[in-house]
Amino acid sequence: MRCAERPDDFEKRREKLQNMSDEELHHHFWQLVEKIVEPLIDEARTHTTPSIERSILLRMGFSSNEANALVEKMQAKNLLGHGAGRLVLELAKTKQLSIRAAGAALLSGQYWEEL
Repeated sequence: MRCAERPDDFEKRREKLQNMSDEELHHHFWQLVEKIVEPLIDEARTHTTPSIERSILLRMGFSSNEANALVEKMQAKNLLGHGAGRLVLELAKTKQLSIRAAGAALLSGQYWEEL
């Protein structure tokens, strides 16, 4: 497979940057980065996977088996889109429990109606 050769337009593209100070170039660079990353951030806010949610629960101190069980139950109840870690954290705050205790309560079948 062969790609079409790109015309050399460096000088033309450089014109708008040529007279910028270092500070202006720095600002321009970060504006472009934000523009590039914005769709990725939007995607991350609206989409998740069981794997990502298990990973978050693991970082919160749950074992692999506990994280897997919590994610499976949340997925079965269509709650996974709210974020497994967030749900456990909010439950812990609401019930004044530790994060581990909140997760253990969910695993034993408690508080699901409140989520």
